Order: sequence, then structure tokens, then C-alpha cells
Amino acid sequence: MNIDSITNGVVIDHITAGCGMKLYELLGLADLDCSVAIIKNASSRKKGRKDIIKIDADIPVNLDVIGFVDPGATINIIKDGVLVEKRNIEMPEELVNVIKCKNPRCITSCEQEIDHIFKLTDREHKVYRCVYCETKAN
Repeated sequence: MNIDSITNGVVIDHITAGCGMKLYELLGLADLDCSVAIIKNASSRKKGRKDIIKIDADIPVNLDVIGFVDPGATINIIKDGVLVEKRNIEMPEELVNVIKCKNPRCITSCEQEIDHIFKLTDREHKVYRCVYCETKAN
């Protein structure tokens, strides 16, 4: 398979195989007015298999979303066809309005103006909990 290179944009690389679509949805990439390529199950020397997302536009990308979904991913910033910056991603300590609390009795379910805030409570097991009701995020 051949996917063209991008001139100016962002490449999210080393995504754990199968996580590319979740990133696509949480980042809201369907709403963009530019080319977005999702490559699933590409060969990887480090991981065996990986997903890749190429965005053919110089846009800001929410690093907290990427760190929540796959902290092992990397961000490559491309300008004029050249890699100008490579960032490694880590799990954020706090997520604000990235995901929603699933607890129907949580205050965020009835109070529409309240931010959905989750704190990292267990880094080893990637556990985030709602700051209001302590429900575990999925």
C-alpha cells in the first residue's frame, strides 16, 4: 500500500494497533476540512503492528487525548515536507472534557455547564476516575 507523504501537517505514529479509530473519533478528525489518512495494522519493528494517522494540515492536536488513548504514541510535525519536531506522549494527570462520566447519578449528568474532569489514579493500570463521583473511566 502506498500513502503519499504530506507537505505540512501532523503524523501520529506508533499508535497501538486497533487504537487508531478511537483517536480519530476523540480528536474530532472527521470534522476537519483536509485529508486524513488512517493506516491500520502497519508493520512495525518495535511493536510488530501499529496504526498511523496522517493529517494533511498544520493543526493543533490535543496531546491529552493521545496520552489517554495511547501514551506510547509519537507526534511528528511536518513543515515543507521535512520533519521539524518529534514529541513523545505521556499520560496526562488530568483530563478535562475529553471523555464523559458514565454514572447517571454523577452531577455532570444533570448539570450541563460542569466540566467532565478525570484524574489519573493508577498510572500502571491506566485508570482515570471522575473527580465528582470517582467512577472509573472506560
